[in-house]
Amino acid sequence: MTRRLIGLPWLFLALVLLSGCEQRSESLRYRLTVEVDTPDGVKRGSSVVAVNVSQTGDDAWFVSPQARGVRATMRGEAAAVDLPGGQVLFALLRNQQSVDAGKWYAHNAVYAPQFRGEYSGIHRTQYLKHRPGSSGELTDDARPMLVTFGDLSDPTSVMLVDPDDLPASFGEGVALKQITVAITKDPVTTGIEERLGWMDEFRKAHFDGTSTLSEDLTTSDIRAHLSSGNFSTEFAK
Repeated sequence: MTRRLIGLPWLFLALVLLSGCEQRSESLRYRLTVEVDTPDGVKRGSSVVAVNVSQTGDDAWFVSPQARGVRATMRGEAAAVDLPGGQVLFALLRNQQSVDAGKWYAHNAVYAPQFRGEYSGIHRTQYLKHRPGSSGELTDDARPMLVTFGDLSDPTSVMLVDPDDLPASFGEGVALKQITVAITKDPVTTGIEERLGWMDEFRKAHFDGTSTLSEDLTTSDIRAHLSSGNFSTEFAK
């Protein structure tokens, strides 16, 4: 009984300290839409992605710097655009700079105030969430990585697509019109695995056969940098 009483002050102190380390979170959903000009008119494809942003208070002195700051998770899949001739353009939930870019597409494309102070990331996410229909465009380096396949049934036939030169991949008369992001309340898009039947096979392997536990950053072979998880978060688990 005495030991329990001695331990109570320490428990109380721990609770007090932890109260200054409150973690807050907020979520939103956005629709990623890709529009392409073709000889047959404008073709569109879109997908809805859910993002959860969490942030730990800055005044938690006993929390390591690595544990502070803003973190995010996402759930969703790439946007696919069906083009003439049976070709398909995919806009991934990553870009050339970051595999996590899809977590921030909405924050980068849609206007929101630049909040200062504690939990600024949460306040910005809340601002966006409560403005469904608000939209913006992803441009330049903020644009998603675009890819296509020579054969949809063969992931090793994946090819990187230059957003500024779609004719090189799809022929004359095909050009990227715009890539937009809009805040929405629509449900998260699923089912890309019905289009890409090999998804389960490449959960833990890149398209060149190497393990996703490591990535060779010295190679320009796009197959060495992509796996099923880049097309759907459900296959990144």
